[in-house]
This record gives sequence, C-alpha cells and structure tokens, in this order.
Amino acid sequence: MMNRILHVDGDSFFASCEIALDKKLEGRAVWVGGGRRGDGIVIAANRAAKKFGVKTCMPCFEAKRLCPSGVLCRPHYDAYREISAQMFHVLEQYSPTLVPISIDEGFLDFTTMDRHVFRNTSPEKYVKEICERISREVKIPVSAGLASSSRLAKLATDAAKPGFIEIKPGEEKEFLKDRSVRELSGIGKNRQRSLAALGALTFGHVAKMPSPLLKQKFGIWGQQLWLFSNGLWNEPLLLEVKDRTTISSNTTLPYDEPDYEAALTFALSEATRLIGQLRREQMQAREMSLTIRFEDFTEVGDNHRFREPQFLNSVFNSMLEEIFCGIMNGQTKMVRQIRIAFWNLARLDTQPTLWGRTNAERWGALDDATQKMNAAFSRPEKPALMTGAQLALRQIDDAHKNPKAKCPFVPQREMVKKLWGTDADPLAHKGDWEKRLAKVSKQLQFRH
Repeated sequence: MMNRILHVDGDSFFASCEIALDKKLEGRAVWVGGGRRGDGIVIAANRAAKKFGVKTCMPCFEAKRLCPSGVLCRPHYDAYREISAQMFHVLEQYSPTLVPISIDEGFLDFTTMDRHVFRNTSPEKYVKEICERISREVKIPVSAGLASSSRLAKLATDAAKPGFIEIKPGEEKEFLKDRSVRELSGIGKNRQRSLAALGALTFGHVAKMPSPLLKQKFGIWGQQLWLFSNGLWNEPLLLEVKDRTTISSNTTLPYDEPDYEAALTFALSEATRLIGQLRREQMQAREMSLTIRFEDFTEVGDNHRFREPQFLNSVFNSMLEEIFCGIMNGQTKMVRQIRIAFWNLARLDTQPTLWGRTNAERWGALDDATQKMNAAFSRPEKPALMTGAQLALRQIDDAHKNPKAKCPFVPQREMVKKLWGTDADPLAHKGDWEKRLAKVSKQLQFRH
C-alpha cells in the first residue's frame, strides 16, 4: 500500500500569532524581535514584511530601515503555546495518527483515506477544509503538502507556501529532479559538500548516480537518498515517544550584571527549574555544564560528570556553585548571558535507593516493613495495613470487619512452650519430664 502523509506548517507562525492576538496588525508588515528587550534580531516575519526584504536573523534596526512602516513585536511565548495547542486540537480530528514535530508543524497519516474518506471528496478539498478551519478558528494561516513520505511532504509544503500541493504517486521523481539537495530536512553541511564534490547538486543528479557509489560513500543513508531521489522511498508515519537526551537553558540577562553573587543566584534558580522539569519527566542527569558569556561576548565555562546519574537539587546546586566559583575566579567583566545544560540522561528510578536493586529485594523489604507496621500499630479489629482484597472483603460483608480467629485454641507452638519451657527446641527437656512423670506414677502405684 502506498503511504500518504500530510505535512501541515504554520505560516510565519510567531508573526501570525501576534496578528491573531492584535487585530490592528492585520494587513501590516509585522516581525517579532528577540534579544533581551525584544529588539535584537528578527525571529519571525510575515509575508508582508518579507516583501520589503525583512529576513529571519536580521537585526531589528535593519528591518526597520528596510520597512519603516512595519511593526516590531516583542515575543509572547506563552500565547504562542496556547495557539499551537488549539491548532493541533483541530488537526487531531482529521487523522488517526498525528505526529507533532515542532510548535507549529506536524504530520498526519492519510494512508487509509482512499477507502474511508476520499470516496466522497478529494484530498485537495479535504486538506483545504482543514486549513480553512484552522484559519477560521485559530486565526493563523497554514500551508500543507501531501506525499508518499514525511520528508517529501515537507518539501511539498515548502513549495506550496502559501497553499497546498499534492505529489501524487508516480510524480515524486519529476517533482524532485530540479530541487536542490539542500532543501532536504536534516541534511548537514558536511554531506552537502560531499555530494557537491560528486557533482550532485540536485535530487535529479543523485537519481542518476550509481546506488553502490552512494552506499560506499554514505552507508545506508546513501541508499535511502538514492531511493528518495528516484521517487521510490515510501515510508509509514510512526509516532515514537522517546526520552529526551539533554535539557538546557540559555538566558540573556535583562541588563549586563556586575554582581557575580546575583548572577550565581539566577544560575541556581534556573538550574532548579530545569531539574524540576527533569523530575516531572522522571529523568535524571549524569553530566552538567555551566557557561558564562560576558558583555564583550567572551565566554568561560566548565562541566562535570557524576559517577552515577543524579536527581537531587542539593547535589546539582552544590556542583553548580563550585563550577561557578572556579570559572569566575579572577574575572572582572559584567555577565551578559548564562547557559546551563544537563545531559547523559537516564530514567529516574528511586526504588533501588529506597528498597533494593532487584524485585526480590524490593518485595522482601516491603514485606518486612509491612510486618513491622502491623506489629506496632495493628489492633485485632483494625489492622494497620491490609491488602486490597482484605479491604474489599470487609466492605462487601460486615462479618469480615471483625474477623474471628480461625482456631479457638492456643497455637500448638505456644502450648509446647508452656509445657516444656522453651521454644528454641520444644523437645529439649522432654526426657526429664518423662522421668519425672514415671517417678510420680510409681509413687502412686505403691500408695494403692
């Protein structure tokens, strides 16, 4: 079966969100500025601004020079997250599988739509309905591309903006032949240079190359690239939930900070926030780093590797303070930016620390603790701890709330103890008692 994957992407998402938040910005050139005061570099610009030459990563003062009538907006990230959630809430109603890949884009699986949905409509009408609904309800424009794989669908979306393009089965090679390999998502500069050295600048060039040559040069990735370039790459959409491998924070302070104690306080606070996020995700880190950027953009930093993965604030904060004091010793420049990172992450499991390292040890420790608590706090009519079955049984039948002893007699072991005087070896003094009984018996016989 030929896979059909839809890619949906928000157009100039941050700038579109600002327009959605403020209707007065409609029809105007808008860009969103980053940096400490929101006037650093352009992090998003709408199409009206791009017509004047405004580009991402351009200084905001340069954008204002190119487009004097344009509007600079400071970012509102919390609002962007809310709008993103609304967009994905709409998308999840149109496919059994939705795979978000960023705040403003994701993939939908349309593989089985021919049998269930497209009998009464066409893919183009169906996708346009999705885009129009997002525009109507969420107030942001989106573009989309439909193809046989997620990689090709993303290229289709880039070619479609603004709008929608479907690459039908059999048209993949023709669509790709004149497109640059630089457009492929995830391809690095080193691979681009290596392909260029072989004379492969477009997917059409790659398609004409021998597959064994690409395999020899790039391994399995080279074979996949050859199949993709020839329109033969047909991959299913899989939703994989993977644990993160790193977590970091890169914060530019509102003003250059001359007080190192204040900078350390901020670093400790930010580290605590990151550690809290790790705890919520049930993760722990084995390595950490701290980097300080000064007012002149020079940097100092260091990292530390723990013997075992850690999750306690006290451990991380102590090491962070030690690293900070080490790298800031002798420094005199003001602090501009603080970067903290935790990596080499592992799943957080506090059980070995509390109860043991194997299931047998854990269950044994739990059973021992249960016995001690029952011995210390239980009453005949109310045990301190009960199993779920015991509790349910008492709730079902009142007779079980005060259960009677299974045997009304003294347990055998206690009877032996009282009789023979010991429970270490109940038969240890049996011979002495038998001799005494025999002696008493003879005395009784002589009396009679």
